[in-house]
Formats: sequence, C-alpha cells, structure tokens
Amino acid sequence: MHTVRGRRLSVILGLWVVLLPGALHSADASGLSIDQKEEFLRTAKIISDKPAKKGVTDTRRVTLTDGTTTHDANVQSVDEHKNVFEGDDGTKELNFKDTYKFNLAAWKLARLLGIDDMMPPYVERKYKGQPASFSWYVDNDVMDEAERIKKNLTAPDPVLWNREMYVMRVFDQLIFNIDRNTGNLRIDANWHIWMIDHSRSFRILPTLRNSKNLVECDRALLVRLKALDESTLQRELAPYLNRLEIKALLGRRDLIVKFFESKGESVLYDRPKRS
Repeated sequence: MHTVRGRRLSVILGLWVVLLPGALHSADASGLSIDQKEEFLRTAKIISDKPAKKGVTDTRRVTLTDGTTTHDANVQSVDEHKNVFEGDDGTKELNFKDTYKFNLAAWKLARLLGIDDMMPPYVERKYKGQPASFSWYVDNDVMDEAERIKKNLTAPDPVLWNREMYVMRVFDQLIFNIDRNTGNLRIDANWHIWMIDHSRSFRILPTLRNSKNLVECDRALLVRLKALDESTLQRELAPYLNRLEIKALLGRRDLIVKFFESKGESVLYDRPKRS
C-alpha cells in the first residue's frame, strides 16, 4: 500500500515539476481578488498567442500582462447557432448553440450561487475584432480529469473530492451542460477541481439531463438555488441568455430543489470554502 501511494505521489510531483514554469509564471497574480482578475482579463495586453492543447472550439491560450502582473488566459470566440446539429455519433439536436456567451453566463451564475471558487473568472472582451470570453488560466494547474483517469490517480482526501464533484454535477444539471467531458475538468496541485468551458450549455429544456447525477448537495448551494428568481437572472444573465433559456434554467432549478428536499438531511453537507 505504501509503495502504491509512493508511486502516486511521485507521479503527482513529477507532473507538478513538469508544469512548474507555468505555476511560477502565474505566481505574481496569486494574491489578486476575483474583481482584480476580471479587470486584468479585460484590460491587460496580449503578448503571446497560441492554440490551446485541447478542445474543439478553437480555444486560444494567450499570455497577458499589465506591466506588473503576467498571466495566461483561455480565449473562446465560438458563436455557432444551428437549427439542427448532428453529432459524430449520429445524434441530432434542435436549436443547437455553441457560444462563448454561455461561458460568461455560467460564470455569472457561479458567482450568484457562491461556487465561484470552483470556476476561473470569465469576462467578455474582443479578440481580433470579435467578441469572445477570456478566462483566467487555473493557478497551479496540474492535469485534467482525463489525465487523472489515465494515470489511475486518486485524491488524498476522497470525501472533499466527492463533495466538489457533487457541486459540479448539480451545476451541470442546472445549466443543462451537454459537454462536461474529462478535458474540461481541471485539477490543481491541491486536488481541487475547476469547471471550465460551458459553451454548450443552457438548453431551453426545463428537464434535467441526467437526474442520476444528483447524489448529494452542499447546504449553502441549495439555499442559494432556492433564492434564485427571474428578475435577478434577467438582470445578471440577460446579456448572454434569452428569456426561454432563463425560464428553462429556473424550471431545472425547481426540479433540483424538489429532489434534494425530498431526500432530506442525509444528502446534505457543508463544503468548506477554498482559501
């Protein structure tokens, strides 16, 4: 058992060392508040630009600097609308949308729900003359979920890991995320998970995509879910979601709240806020 744990620790440390230049590159920004990170993303100058390693929406990875802070960001300018979309597996979707606007809506919603410590900040900004979402590159990023599975690594604190995963699952059902793949779930050096890339979300269906993914719920998250109302969502999300999308979101919220209230205290827990 100790040998296996030792190998896992070595792999983790090895990954961290490989990616250490990136971690150091962003260290000067580690003390910024969320509002400061948003302002940096909006205004800092792009000094390098390259394709992101993964993703199908032409995501770019740029390096930004304001003369004091230097940090990377992911940029998505996709804004695709189709009456009928056919996937590689032959499935079809009506009224298909894949848009950077949903990244911005997801971020605004995460802030309303108090889970903005599990998602990097997103802002709207133009990229080469086109509107886009710029997202803060995750600090101390080590790997994605695909890499974790491939290397058969396990979190040192499985309870905390599961509770963060439950938050993600609730959020994905709320926004009807059809593209939560193992590449857009990032893991940092402290084994915290980060939700990124929500451009294929916010469908106009008032049903849950997969109710089996609802297992447990953080109490604070449930309280904030109950408090959501149409006027607040219109005020915060209207630039990025239309009325049908907001109404569908509220319909899914009602189903989520009803589900957890029917289960009672046994499925509720308190997730500690990240520092």
